[in-house]
Amino acid sequence: MPVHDWTRISAGTFHDFHNSWITELRNALNGGLLPSGYYAQGEQWAGKINADVLTLHAGAQTVVPSGGGVTVMREAPPQVSRRVTASESAHIRAARRTLVIRHSSGHRVVALLEIVSPANKDRPRSIQDFVDKAIAALQQGVHLLMIDLFPPGRYDPQGIHPLIWENYGDEVDAPPVGKSVALASYLANSMPEAYLEFAALGDWLPPMPLFLDLHAYVNVPLAATYDAAYRGVPAVWREVLEGPTSADGRNK
Repeated sequence: MPVHDWTRISAGTFHDFHNSWITELRNALNGGLLPSGYYAQGEQWAGKINADVLTLHAGAQTVVPSGGGVTVMREAPPQVSRRVTASESAHIRAARRTLVIRHSSGHRVVALLEIVSPANKDRPRSIQDFVDKAIAALQQGVHLLMIDLFPPGRYDPQGIHPLIWENYGDEVDAPPVGKSVALASYLANSMPEAYLEFAALGDWLPPMPLFLDLHAYVNVPLAATYDAAYRGVPAVWREVLEGPTSADGRNK
């Protein structure tokens, strides 16, 4: 299903959809995408960080490809539009910021999946908290997949990804004109890498990599899970979101 303009409805309505999407993403990951020993849980705490979806590992640290969605990176790199690697100078600057991440169950957190909400963008402190969370995760070796359906705003004029990446790269990866939906998958290497896709409202969401270690990832089916979550949106709000459409079938 094409991406809708969620600025048309209230933050509370998006929160309801957000919760449903988290459930669908968790179900997809636990339904065969993740290899043996890995599992996903929704809305869990990892130390001081609250994540939409945590991916945890109960066994050894190395991913053993076992079919499903696991791909060995050296054989098939993620199919995204942009890949950027941290610069040495920016990496040194970022190393000054530290926050330890733990999980109360004792199972090792390997990745976070975050869906940006209006509350993450409503004030400078909210933006900074989100950026700090992302940097803290990467510094602790926790990979991150960020989904931002909302256009750049007053406090993130080029989007949230550039605010995260200014700690690692010397070049800003601003969204292309007309493509306000930002998808960023971060590999928590000693020199972090970012795999980026940008989409326009009305586009279908591409699958995005969620890294499990430095060599393997799963492709997360964003479009299918978005569609499944959207089916539960009340009809009165679907009418607002779908609104008037142009000749090509996209929202005006």
